[in-house]
Amino acid sequence: MKGSLEKRGKNSWRLVVSCGLGPDGKQAKKTKTVRVSTACEQESCKGCGKLNRCRARKEAEKLLAEFVVEIEKGLYIEPSHLTFAEFVKKWIQDYGEPNLAPKTLHRYKEILSRALQAMGHLKLEQIKPMHLVEFYRNLREEGVRGDRKPGKLSDSTVQYHHRVISSVLNTAIKWELIPSNPVSKVDPPKVNKKQVSCYDKEQVATLLATLEGEPLKYRIMVVLALATGLRRGELLGLEWKDVNFENNVIEVRQTSQYLPERGTFTKEPKTEESARVIAVPASVMELLRQHKAEQAQEKLKAGDFWHDTNRLFTTWDGRPMHPDTISKWFSKFLRKHGLPPIYFHALRHTSATLLIAEGISLKNVSTRLGHTDISTTGNIYAHALRSVDQEAAEKLDNILSKSGTRKKSKRKNG
Repeated sequence: MKGSLEKRGKNSWRLVVSCGLGPDGKQAKKTKTVRVSTACEQESCKGCGKLNRCRARKEAEKLLAEFVVEIEKGLYIEPSHLTFAEFVKKWIQDYGEPNLAPKTLHRYKEILSRALQAMGHLKLEQIKPMHLVEFYRNLREEGVRGDRKPGKLSDSTVQYHHRVISSVLNTAIKWELIPSNPVSKVDPPKVNKKQVSCYDKEQVATLLATLEGEPLKYRIMVVLALATGLRRGELLGLEWKDVNFENNVIEVRQTSQYLPERGTFTKEPKTEESARVIAVPASVMELLRQHKAEQAQEKLKAGDFWHDTNRLFTTWDGRPMHPDTISKWFSKFLRKHGLPPIYFHALRHTSATLLIAEGISLKNVSTRLGHTDISTTGNIYAHALRSVDQEAAEKLDNILSKSGTRKKSKRKNG
């Protein structure tokens, strides 16, 4: 392949490479405009007496040679005419909707809407690391939250923006629209890992005692979350056919979620490992029997208004309960009784930490939680594992100390 240079400005050159004849019989060319570090004041190279000594031209010739090699090896990607906004729309249609869970896609759209306001007008290949640096800086300013709450976006939220944009642009690379991802050249904000929030044994005992006077439906939801470690959506997705009273187990087959544009809907579990069978304490199964009998009475009262969804947890007319209902009730319940504030999801963490404290293996805890990888469980509950390790060290210390005391006693008696 032959290449040539066209001077465009003091530091700018156009690289032109001939690629043979195209389908129309005309000469096919690939072009690329580059900037060099050495300035040249000449408008054109024609008639220039310093042509062989021109440092700017030599730099451009080197870039031309690299451009030719790039084309010959099939590594060159034609500049895309798509703007970032146009590509994101196509990405949602062709990748997001077929591959992402509805709630994940909804969150991605929220994140991308901010990015499009800042960079949507730029063509894909025009997005540079500095655009992202500036965008992240803007995200940390007051008034960006969008939920009418005071304060700035957290570093973890900014980091999530970083991951989402990176994922989208990685798809652009796979589709051969851009040669590299500018996000990879920008450091996301560092986020300090927070210890998961949960109750200890004493707090759980207080919680259970306080629940005695509450409606059975809410009481059993809290107790079942503690006993099984189910996610909120998994809990609300349970149907009576998933409850095996004979063997005291519950099967997780689906989750219940909510999106503004779809309302409450049902989907498959988060991962293959999330579909699981969990053993349930006999005392909790007895509560479930009481709840089933109480729900049967509600069905009779509702009459023709009842929707027979077979769900464990429903509204007054049998429809699946809105996922936020239990979260809002739980927060009000804790405030009313002066209990330490935690999210409903923290009951899942509480269940796991209690099991670890009782010496249940990390593998078994991971299986009950439905984690894909045991390392995920280890990372989330590292604090609980450290506590158990410290307890083990103290027990060993007691054993070793007693052993040492006995040896000293024998020496004195000898």
